[in-house]
Amino acid sequence: MRAAAPYDALTPDTVLDAVEAAGYRTDGRLLALPSYENRVYQVGIEEGAPLVAKFYRPNRWSDAAIAEEHAFALELAAAELPVVAPLAIAGATLLRQAGYRYALYPRRGGRAPELESVDHLAWMGRLLARMHAVGARARFRDRGTIDTDTFVREAARAVLSSGLLPHALEQRYRARAATIADLVDARFATVAPATLRLHGDCHGGNVLWTDHGPHFVDLDDARAGPAVQDLWMLAPSPRALDALIEGYAEFRDFDPRELDLVEPLRLMRQVHWAGWVAARWHDPAFPRGFPQVGEPRWWEQHVEDLAEAILQLQDA
Repeated sequence: MRAAAPYDALTPDTVLDAVEAAGYRTDGRLLALPSYENRVYQVGIEEGAPLVAKFYRPNRWSDAAIAEEHAFALELAAAELPVVAPLAIAGATLLRQAGYRYALYPRRGGRAPELESVDHLAWMGRLLARMHAVGARARFRDRGTIDTDTFVREAARAVLSSGLLPHALEQRYRARAATIADLVDARFATVAPATLRLHGDCHGGNVLWTDHGPHFVDLDDARAGPAVQDLWMLAPSPRALDALIEGYAEFRDFDPRELDLVEPLRLMRQVHWAGWVAARWHDPAFPRGFPQVGEPRWWEQHVEDLAEAILQLQDA
């Protein structure tokens, strides 16, 4: 018998009831939006603009950590930064319905940013500098940091306990994950970057562009870390990263030593992604969305990719 998946009980009626419980009259229209970690829906509202309802994955973040995410988004919005912040319902942004925690957001449309456009990249760099200036005002207490314990060691434990990794690869994978963690720790110790409240997952899919410019969505991975974490994922090339930093420097100093963290951060994300999928394999959305992860040959390639990345990091 299949174990219950985290969203088995989240039916369309439950979603509509949650929005109605927050004081809105829905018109029955419901559109699932792309999201694996959480479940996100656009919900039609009678005589009003649609809302976006985000249902948090059970047991991932504590209530206190979600409250910090919301407070940070509201602080950024109050500083006139283009960030989509949650709506407060009777003074609360974190709501509950049928055992699920959720939040409501205004719908903000847009298109993908042009990540090869120097002007667009400089614009986003300026906005990220302003975001980081706000992020430097205080510290997260419950969101955690971008570190090897979370992104490498914990991810590796998820892979090793998932049953997805072929037994013949376990020893090599375990050794390479440990080597990566040690190498990345050493690099961070050398650079000693400042730690800021960050967007945390600032890639092109979390930036929407309109005729008025970009706005940032989905602070679900907000953590503390180095400024470059919010820059490198938006840069498909060294030239693009230069444009981002040039715009960033107009509003905030950028420590050039953090450029030495780009490859370690890229490698951490690579390890973390495999652990993220492995830890959620019981959620039917993950085998459907990433069927290759269920194949031994994918893991063989992943383990070889880690070996190659170790050599590159050692050479650097």
